[in-house]
Amino acid sequence: MSMASLNLTEPGRNGRIAVTPRSLSDGGHPALQKLERAGYELVYPSPGAVPNEDQIRAGVSQCVGYLAGTERLSGQVLEDLTRLKAISRNGVGVDSIDVEAAERLGINVLTAPGANSQGVAELTIALILAGSRSIPWHDAQLKSGQWNRRPGNEVSGKVLGLIGCGQIGRRVATMALGLGMKVIAFDEYPVTSFAPSPDFSWAPRERVLSSSHVISLHTPPSGQPVLGAAAIRLLQWGTGVINTARASLIDDEALLQALDSGQVEYLATDVFSSEPPAPSRLITHPRVITTPHIGGYTKESVDRATQAAVDNLLHALAT
Repeated sequence: MSMASLNLTEPGRNGRIAVTPRSLSDGGHPALQKLERAGYELVYPSPGAVPNEDQIRAGVSQCVGYLAGTERLSGQVLEDLTRLKAISRNGVGVDSIDVEAAERLGINVLTAPGANSQGVAELTIALILAGSRSIPWHDAQLKSGQWNRRPGNEVSGKVLGLIGCGQIGRRVATMALGLGMKVIAFDEYPVTSFAPSPDFSWAPRERVLSSSHVISLHTPPSGQPVLGAAAIRLLQWGTGVINTARASLIDDEALLQALDSGQVEYLATDVFSSEPPAPSRLITHPRVITTPHIGGYTKESVDRATQAAVDNLLHALAT
């Protein structure tokens, strides 16, 4: 029997599903066909861009499902999406979603934990090396016709401090150990069975901050920045800072002062409070390396995250 003759459910029969992640809304993904085969019509409120509230209301108001990116979903917006039954993130973060409002409105919020862990961990290591050798700065100098050099630092033998050591942090630790680094980690709920090397240890937050040559953030956001003025004062002179987690983990003004003074040697960040970010002194600082939220933007991570988000959404809508 040919595929054309199979009795597949017609797209749209079971309702509409909005798709907004930038990696999916501009070009699609084979996994999305699973939603169409299950009888759903796919809509793209803002192809290739993060939707604003007006676009969300216009594009999602008739949808029963929502495969969501990083856009903010306030309680007020969710109240207007009266047909919505489930939101499925193609990642693990839900800090952009008013989860309490979603629960009150009977909207399931689903995540894809671990799907992009390898991609984010590899980017973290790349940023450590880029910061330690000032690779973006040297590239810019050569392209502007200048032959200028900065002395770098080898990472072998240096201490990497992890604030947060879940699935991403543990992968970062394993790779950093392979580069000859020593790793100390703090986590609110440490997996104490994780002991990959004698050069790895768990430690209190204050010791991680004060004993590391590089600090890398891998923890969910909380009410206060992890690296505020008081925490930054604990850092060694010349510490490198990596943030592939959430922008709110860092007090921008306090970190700017530390960059200007030299207490922080460099900041490498993949995350911003708004995306794309508005121009700022932090982003344009000569010792700041920026990437446009590409941590999970690998073919492999997108494949895993999309498949997980699709499966989660189908399961939620079927129950």
